[in-house]
Amino acid sequence: MTEETTTLTGQAPPPVRDWPTPDLDGTRFDPVLAELMREGPLTRIRLPYGEGWAWLATRHDDVKLITNDPRFSRAEVTKRQVTRMAPHFKPRPGSLAFADQPDHNRLRKPVAAAFTVGAMKRLRPRAQAMLDELVDGVVRDGPPADLVERVLEPFPIAVVSEVMGVPEGERDQVHSWTRTIISTSGGAEAAGRAKDGMYAWITETIRARRDSTADDVYALLGAAVGRGEMSEEEAVGLAGPLQIGGEAVTHNCGQMLYLLLTRPELMARMRERPADRGMVLDELLRYIPHRSSVGLARIALEDVDLRGHRIRAGEAVYVSYLAANRDPEVFPDPDGIDPDRAHNPHLAFGNGPHYCTGAVLARTQLELLVDTLLDRLPGLRLAVPAAEVSWRHRTMIRGPLTLPCTW
Repeated sequence: MTEETTTLTGQAPPPVRDWPTPDLDGTRFDPVLAELMREGPLTRIRLPYGEGWAWLATRHDDVKLITNDPRFSRAEVTKRQVTRMAPHFKPRPGSLAFADQPDHNRLRKPVAAAFTVGAMKRLRPRAQAMLDELVDGVVRDGPPADLVERVLEPFPIAVVSEVMGVPEGERDQVHSWTRTIISTSGGAEAAGRAKDGMYAWITETIRARRDSTADDVYALLGAAVGRGEMSEEEAVGLAGPLQIGGEAVTHNCGQMLYLLLTRPELMARMRERPADRGMVLDELLRYIPHRSSVGLARIALEDVDLRGHRIRAGEAVYVSYLAANRDPEVFPDPDGIDPDRAHNPHLAFGNGPHYCTGAVLARTQLELLVDTLLDRLPGLRLAVPAAEVSWRHRTMIRGPLTLPCTW
């Protein structure tokens, strides 16, 4: 990629900015991203791994355009080295994250029924019972308690296992693999062993469900393989990220609770007006910096002119949902938390074909967690000064490592 290929006539390209991954505590917004947003709607970045540079779009309208435009391909990313966040890049066949249309719809269709609003309504009583059992244990043992360890981590993992169709007798093993994969403490070697074990188990489970008529995800995938709608390799590649998908709920809810526990006026609002909690949750979803840096790139399949720059065919493009959620043209006072924000088209769950498959499931879990913890622990507060809460470092998903609370 040369400088000349990135410009429209007479306009210099923006400089390439190195974007390291800072270890940020609390809900502090990434200062590098804030600087990039100030520099312009379309900038260029170099991330810690991979090769070259990439465009970065930060405005709400541009992010929506790029994520819903077939001229920008995810599948192409698997064929080349691009600048990236992760040290290792091994996409599996069947991964929804790297599928373009029409493959994306073909892969997503067999499991869509497990994540509908109707399916979540049916799941809700069972999920509430699972959550109540965890909170019963917390109440029984008394304060203090680390809510991450006792509730925020085990609950999403258990709910995902319910949706996926993990048999009761095998959940402890699957939970162990999942925890090791998402943990920052075990190291890459332990996470690699856990992935190997989990993917081998997923393969056997899908094979065993080929003739199933159940409505859990593994049964739906097994049946789809049996009908020839996808390969076994694709089904396994699709199932893995879904099985690990509780991580985002754990850490998003951790950030939400931290905000509530450190902003008394926000906690009072949630307690005094429980019917309006949904609006506040949307505002927190908009506000919280749920990840470090950016997610996955796209590749331009043809030249695209945007914001006075020409993105050439073959160039990598990233979007920042975090930046889009702070666009002042869409969200007045974007760096403040406004619990009465009436117009809130946040992009916390993504946009376009790659809108989060489990968005309704994640939202259901967040509602249950916040409602249950606030209602059953009316005196909930931090057990340590806010500055002593430990945060996840060297990770792509941000959140508190521990959340010691009393009540």
